Amino acid sequence: MTTTLELTKQLISRPSVTPDDQGCQKLIAEHLQALGFDIEHHRFGEVDNLWARRGKQPPLFVFAGHTDVVPPGPVDQWQHDPFVPTISANTLYGRGAADMKSSIAAMICACEKFIENNTDYKGSIAFLITSDEEGPAVDGTVKIVELLQQRNENIDWCLVGEPTSTDTVGDVVKNGRRGSLSGTLRIIGTQGHIAYPQLADNPVHRLAPALNDLVNEQWDNGNDFFPPTSFQISNINAGTGANNVIPGCVEILFNLRFSTETTEDQIRHRIEQILDSHELNYKLTWALSGNPFLTPAGELIDATRAAIKQVRNFDTELSTSGGTSDGRFIAPTGAQVLELGPVNASIHKIDENIDIDELEELTEIYHEILMQLLAR
Repeated sequence: MTTTLELTKQLISRPSVTPDDQGCQKLIAEHLQALGFDIEHHRFGEVDNLWARRGKQPPLFVFAGHTDVVPPGPVDQWQHDPFVPTISANTLYGRGAADMKSSIAAMICACEKFIENNTDYKGSIAFLITSDEEGPAVDGTVKIVELLQQRNENIDWCLVGEPTSTDTVGDVVKNGRRGSLSGTLRIIGTQGHIAYPQLADNPVHRLAPALNDLVNEQWDNGNDFFPPTSFQISNINAGTGANNVIPGCVEILFNLRFSTETTEDQIRHRIEQILDSHELNYKLTWALSGNPFLTPAGELIDATRAAIKQVRNFDTELSTSGGTSDGRFIAPTGAQVLELGPVNASIHKIDENIDIDELEELTEIYHEILMQLLAR
C-alpha cells in the first residue's frame, strides 16, 4: 500500500460531513509539521481551517482543498460503509474518495517527495484547507484569504484539488469558473375562492408572462472561455394544497451561472426591469455565491500542462465548466488559480470512488508541478 493510498484511507475513515472536520486537519497538520511546515489552526463559527506554510520567501505556491464531504445519503444503498474505505477491483470506495480527500493526500505526498529531493527550492509552499467548502462557504477559505491579505501574505500560484477530470486523471483542468447568482422572488397577489376569480388576484397567472421573458432572455453570448450566461428556475411554490383556493403569493427560486461578459449588477438590473415591465407586486432578494474568474496563460498553466504531459503523455484541456469552487475566493487576490483533481464521475454519489492507479498518477502530477515551478 502506497503512502498516498494509506493517507487517503485514513481521511475517508473520518466522517467529516460539512462542517465537522472530525480530526482530518489534525492528521494533515501532523504530516505537514513533520515536513517542516509552520501550522496555524483557525476556527470560525463551526468551521475548522488550516494554514500551513514552509518558507517565508516569494513566490508562494499554495495547495488548497477541503476536508468536509456531503452527507452519504442512504447508507444501505452503498456497497460498503461510506466511511469505511474499501478496495475492490483496484478501486477505492468511500465518501470523499474523489471529492476531495484523495487530492489532499496526493498533495501531501507530492510535497514530501519534493522536499526530500529539493532541500534548496525557490520560494515557499503552503496548504489552505477548510471544512466549509460543501456548506455555506462563509467561514472557510474566504476568511483565511482575508487573514492573509491583512498580513500581506500574497499567493502567487494556487492549485485547488477539486475533481476536474472527466474520463482519466489530468484530461481536464479548470482555469476559471462561472459566477453564481441566486434569487428568491416572491410575487404577491390576493388569495380567494377559485369560483370567484374576480374577487382575487392570482399571482401565478401574473408571473407567467414575466417568467417567459426571463427564460428567453439572452444575457450574453459568452466568449472563448465561457458559455453564455444561463438562467434556471430551481423551485416554484404556491398555494395552500387545496384545489379550490387561489394562492395569495408564489415564490420562485432561480440561479444564474454567468460569464465574464456580464456583471452581477447588470443581471440584477435587467431582471428587475423585466419584472417592473409586467407591473408585478414583488419582493426579490439576492445571494451572490461568487463572481466569475479566469486564469490566463502564465507560469501555472504552463507548469501544469507540462506536468500532465510528463506523467500522462497527453495534452490536457482547459475548461471553465461546472459549479463553483473556493478558487473564487483566491483568484481576486491576483493569484494564478487552477483546479486539478480526480475523475468526477462519482462525486456526491452513492459508491463514490477513485481508481488506485490514478491516485498515484495524481500524486506524480502534483510533484511534477512543484518541480516545474520551484526546483532550482
